[in-house]
Amino acid sequence: MSARGTMLLESGIWRNTAKCREIDPTVFFPIGSTGSALRQIAAAKAVCGDCSVRDLCLDFALKTNQDSGIWGGASEDERRQIRRKRNGVHRKVS
Repeated sequence: MSARGTMLLESGIWRNTAKCREIDPTVFFPIGSTGSALRQIAAAKAVCGDCSVRDLCLDFALKTNQDSGIWGGASEDERRQIRRKRNGVHRKVS
């Protein structure tokens, strides 16, 4: 991440331009992973897909261990997979 990206991430300024600010927050926190929750997840990811700070949002969620909701276009399960992959890479390098 660039120095500017790190500064934006740490300051939280990125949130001011996030597309999700314009949407009901409950869209990003579906209950369950079947039926109507799948439609809600798809709707949340569609918002994230058009967001200029998507990567910063995902980095924030990973860095702060957000364990629920859609962050940066990624679900809880997807973020767990990203963490596992990153942790595996770090272990191999160490």
